[in-house]
Amino acid sequence: MSFESLGLRTELLRAASEKGYRTPTPIQSQAIPPILDGRDLMGGAQTGTGKTAGFTLPLLQRLMSSKPEKGRRAIRALVLTPTRELAAQVTESVRVYGKYLPLRSAAVFGGVSINPQIKKLRDGVDILVATPGRLLDHVSQTTIDLSRVEILVLDEADRMLDMGFIHDIRKVMKLLPKKKQTLLFSATFSNDIKRLADNLLHKPDLIEVAQRNTAAERVTQVVHPVDSKKKRKLLSLLIGSGNWKQVLVFARTKRNCDRLALALIKDGLNAAAIHGGKSQGARTKALANFKSGNVRILVATDIAARGLDISQLPHVVNYELPHVPEDYIHRIGRTGRAGHEGEAVSLVCIDEAKLLKDIERLIKIEIPKVIIENFEPDPTIKAQPITMGRNQQRLGVKNSSRNKQSSSRKKQRPSPSSPYKGRSNNQGRTGNRSRQHSSHA
Repeated sequence: MSFESLGLRTELLRAASEKGYRTPTPIQSQAIPPILDGRDLMGGAQTGTGKTAGFTLPLLQRLMSSKPEKGRRAIRALVLTPTRELAAQVTESVRVYGKYLPLRSAAVFGGVSINPQIKKLRDGVDILVATPGRLLDHVSQTTIDLSRVEILVLDEADRMLDMGFIHDIRKVMKLLPKKKQTLLFSATFSNDIKRLADNLLHKPDLIEVAQRNTAAERVTQVVHPVDSKKKRKLLSLLIGSGNWKQVLVFARTKRNCDRLALALIKDGLNAAAIHGGKSQGARTKALANFKSGNVRILVATDIAARGLDISQLPHVVNYELPHVPEDYIHRIGRTGRAGHEGEAVSLVCIDEAKLLKDIERLIKIEIPKVIIENFEPDPTIKAQPITMGRNQQRLGVKNSSRNKQSSSRKKQRPSPSSPYKGRSNNQGRTGNRSRQHSSHA
């Protein structure tokens, strides 16, 4: 199948061709036709499979095919995203694919001054990409009118629920026309997502291009069991001995992000931290330096990393496992994108044994365990409760799945004996490691 066979306009085909796209991905080939037909849609796909283009291309065509009401240019399409980075990424996609169309777009999100956004909105836009909080800020200042929206897109809906945006989403929905096309996209599905879809979508087409809650197929996964106090040294060893040029590292809290980045810098590795506590300017600069290669290691929290689109990113490291198993899928989905191979490494201590089991239960595979020589876990160390950051504690109150996990961790501690079945890598840090764990993937 080609993009031409999907019935897209010449201007869109030209823009997609200049972007290097020739053949649609599965989510694109399945989502574009029903969107063009005006149907509501609930789309599920592994992150990095091209779902942004899957809704952006037909959205642009739909706006060009329908005649706007006479008068001042109005917002006709609204895309809601959970994070600033994802909002910026979607806006860039709209600009690239719509470069030959007379449509205007803008992004509004927090962390930056609202005044330039107000100025752009006054000039008139057709497509608005927004985070829920900043969108409602504009509504309260009467700088945004949503009464003429024809298409609503909820991108990364699962993350918006995790971040507690459900109440904001409901407020936004009350401001939109009842008659509109609604598209919901998510890399993972849960019962909460299904309930959201039931309330917002009208007889939607359901598209899932991969088994629900599965990890990206092109990502090689491996777990290195290691004591908590030795994680940083092991991480530096892996990066240095493997000559990894570009590594995205995940930590659970903002404080741990900053601490790890500083420790890696002391080890002689060029690193930067990105999280919700950073200003938008600092986050944009860190990401730009990482993409350009000026920064070798980017340490991020889950909230900051959702929406990061880094082409051909070779390595993702879970320095700390996430509390919510679905977040693991999103994390490792930052690599192995657009047909490229990727590697996801998790450094797991005894405290995280229960979290690892939850992840393996979700993705329905046992991740290969490889013990690195001189970093063997001490079997006498007992598991300790994991302290969550304030933001995660806040989200835990709002998200039932987090409450369930939190309560289960309080009631059940992992056994003090080592839960790992990994074997020791006595050959040291050589290229053999990739062959060893890839054969188990």
